[in-house]
Order: sequence, then C-alpha cells, then structure tokens
Amino acid sequence: MADASIQAQTYTNAGVALAYNTTNFEQLVNTQGLSGNLIVAEIAKGTGSATEAELVAVLKKICNGTDIGATQDAFNVVGFKAATLGTDPAYVLLNGTGTLGTSSGDYGTDITVSIVTTFSLAV
Repeated sequence: MADASIQAQTYTNAGVALAYNTTNFEQLVNTQGLSGNLIVAEIAKGTGSATEAELVAVLKKICNGTDIGATQDAFNVVGFKAATLGTDPAYVLLNGTGTLGTSSGDYGTDITVSIVTTFSLAV
C-alpha cells in the first residue's frame, strides 16, 4: 500500500481543520503501491508491424496469463507506449510477481515479447 502521508490535506473543502500523519510527512520512505516487479517489455513483429488487434491480443494474453501455458503468470498493464500505433516496437510496463512468458509463439505467429529490464519493488 502506498504511503500517501507525504501529501497532507490540512483543511477540508468546507474549511474544517484536519489532523494528519506527521510521521513520514515530507520524508522519502521506501514505500509504494505496487507489488512484486515492474517489467519493461518490448512487443515486436518479425515481418511488418503489429496491428492494433494483434497488440490488444498480446496484452490480453499477458493479463490473463493462462492463455499461453501453465508457466505463464498474469500481469497488470500499467503503461503502454508505441511511437505510432502499428509501428514496431511497442513497449509495455507490467506489474506482477511471476514470470513473463517470452518463448517464441507464446503470443501469436511472428510476434515476440522480450524483457527490456526488471525493477524489483521489494522494500
């Protein structure tokens, strides 16, 4: 759970004064609202560029996990970036605690998903 105490509202919209947590107020602390790992992954098509429908299908498989095999874990998509939709590569920011499938054919014919980098969110 994120520590939101770094931002404190001291008055309500009606002007009533509030008490707030001063323990971590305006301090940098090792907390965050995500769990497990953040993974930056690249989605690319070998020939040509992936269509919007192909990208949506890949993202659904990443989110469902079980669509591509027993070893695939489900992830939450927390960010997506393509310079121009339908232009390779596209990048996706994923949050999860498992293993992202990167085997050839996991996400469709001629579509590959590769891990660019992983950030561990353990605090």
